[in-house]
Amino acid sequence: MLEKLELINRRYEEVKDELTKPEVLSDLKVMTALSKEYKELGEIVKVYYTYKDVIDNLESTQELLEIEKDPEMKEMAQEELELLRDKKEKLDEEIKWLLIPQDPEDSNNVILEIRAGAGGDEASLFAGDLFRMYHRYAEKKGWKIELNALQEGTAGGYKEITMTIKGKDAYGIMKYESGVHRVQRVPATESQGRIHTSAASVAAMPEMEEVEFEIDPTELRIDTFRASGAGGQHVNKTESAIRITHLPTGLVVSNQDQKSQLKNKTKALKILKSRLYDIELQKRVDEQSQLRKTYVSTGDRSAKIRTYNFPQGRVTDHRINLTLYNLNNILNGDIDEIIEALRVAENAEKLKAGGMN
Repeated sequence: MLEKLELINRRYEEVKDELTKPEVLSDLKVMTALSKEYKELGEIVKVYYTYKDVIDNLESTQELLEIEKDPEMKEMAQEELELLRDKKEKLDEEIKWLLIPQDPEDSNNVILEIRAGAGGDEASLFAGDLFRMYHRYAEKKGWKIELNALQEGTAGGYKEITMTIKGKDAYGIMKYESGVHRVQRVPATESQGRIHTSAASVAAMPEMEEVEFEIDPTELRIDTFRASGAGGQHVNKTESAIRITHLPTGLVVSNQDQKSQLKNKTKALKILKSRLYDIELQKRVDEQSQLRKTYVSTGDRSAKIRTYNFPQGRVTDHRINLTLYNLNNILNGDIDEIIEALRVAENAEKLKAGGMN
């Protein structure tokens, strides 16, 4: 364990030196990558120095215990030795988790898309419930939320809504929400009191910056149109809204939340980059999932991952067979328990795949 940490500390110092070199400072792409690595390594290095100090104290206390003749001093040394052994054991466990390779996109902001699926108006209402759940969760985390585009449902909620969430490790946390969410409840329009099942899909994508992912401008068609509000009425007299089509893939992204055409274009490009990168990311995840046999985050986007059952007040995450009976709190943004359980399950898979368990 100590040897691994010493290698990490050596790399940390190398990156620190690299970040002072003029050729690195003048290359934004290289500097961004190294800065991210420096930050991630720094968290491990902090624990390394604590761990090294415990190891040194263990050795010196053990030596003292072997040569000490005074019974009282010997007893004190033995107590100190037991405390240090407990501390080392806890640090061993902490370091084991810290050494699990993190996905490189985890520290990025996240672009979240929610789309109503099967179920008509009820599916749109449920998509609205999911949007409120994520919005409140983001607020509790102190993250910044920006709406990008939305299409309202005819009876409320949203047929589709896209937002960018900015904050520490936003993608690394929200990636577990990708997949199909299912709701079982009696719709407001149901006069017979029958329970209906509806669904909405969620896609969490890492927000990509220019230095991280580039698009050939010749592969884009950019159209402008007037931004419209609910009911289709125009809210701008100028064509400030932007629609970008990626010709090779046919992907289309629209943005109209800003009054400035330039700002809408910038945000639309970011969303398009994230979608294109997400396609490549899914290929990588599929390869990893074949190796691990299971994968709790970002896997098959068409897979049903969670059910919200209103009559029983329960929420079940099918990936890890977790059932909680606090549906109201969860829909109000209390989803930390679910996400933490998914994170632990994924890390356990990584440990097993790496032979570290």
